[in-house]
Amino acid sequence: MHICSLFIFGCILSFQAIAENSTTTIAFGSCLKQSKPQPVWDALVKLKPDVFLFIGDNVYADTNDVKKMKSVYAQLANQPGFQKLKKISPIHATWDDHDYGENDAGADYEMREQSEQVFLEFFGFPQDSTVRNRPGIYHSQHYELSKGTLQLILLDTRYFRSALVRAETTDECPRVNHALNTDPEATILGEEQWKWLHQQLQTPADVRIIVSSIQVIPTEHCFEKWANFPLEREKLLQIIQDTQASGVILISGDRHMAELSRLDDKSIGYPIYELTSSGMNSTSVRAGKGEKNRYRVTVDNFRVDNFGVIQIDWGKKPVTLNLQIRNAQGGIELEKKIPLNNLS
Repeated sequence: MHICSLFIFGCILSFQAIAENSTTTIAFGSCLKQSKPQPVWDALVKLKPDVFLFIGDNVYADTNDVKKMKSVYAQLANQPGFQKLKKISPIHATWDDHDYGENDAGADYEMREQSEQVFLEFFGFPQDSTVRNRPGIYHSQHYELSKGTLQLILLDTRYFRSALVRAETTDECPRVNHALNTDPEATILGEEQWKWLHQQLQTPADVRIIVSSIQVIPTEHCFEKWANFPLEREKLLQIIQDTQASGVILISGDRHMAELSRLDDKSIGYPIYELTSSGMNSTSVRAGKGEKNRYRVTVDNFRVDNFGVIQIDWGKKPVTLNLQIRNAQGGIELEKKIPLNNLS
């Protein structure tokens, strides 16, 4: 299926090989509660993805105790379904707040350095890897195929993130509400990660999947999102434009529901799609119910346990991307096919 023999929990080399199939399948998921049943693994193992991405809240640690954090990851490691998947698919990951260690946490989380070490150990980053020699867990992967190149860009939206600005709760936002942080010095990615991302988007690739633990495109809901830092959201879109990066697809989690959003930004020159998948075993029937999202492709979002799938059909002319949300049993809840030449 793939070339990967160095590390227990996944392949972390910058350039790797996957099977020369006519279709490349990337699966991803978020919001996995280690103490709850996890039937979703059966559907993922049956799918046999070429790559699986953990995109945040991969466990729920919420602790300042390193021993407890390690024990929480151990619960995931002992899941039979997870063990089966890691034998057939390389696994890459980034984090969100609960596996980082604290709800809504950013750069002010006091245990961020220890949390980073636990994360890097669990996912098998080699001792001499670049990720281990700089703050934060952002990294990328490239898959070179005879018919095209796939680039995975995994952002770290926690380690460097400035403080959220809290707002008064309202009838529309009764549990939590965030005001806009418009401070020019406020950041989500931090200076060095921004420089790195600019370089990544200049690397030749046909399909680029940018992984953000929190939603990028939606602006109207009450919870964490890039839109809480409007200058940072604008900067992300601007950098895609400036680098003339083509083939960009955004994926995100966090929300305990699933949806597909589309941003038509004429300055970029093509529509940006964002596929949000959450949670693998923690979807709430209330999460996002009746929620506004002017960018949503479908009428409503999907509130069933789910995972995301992106299938790249290299054999089609033009090459076609099939974006899917699948339920925990593997059934397709949402599907959108996009010709790759529409993303350039």
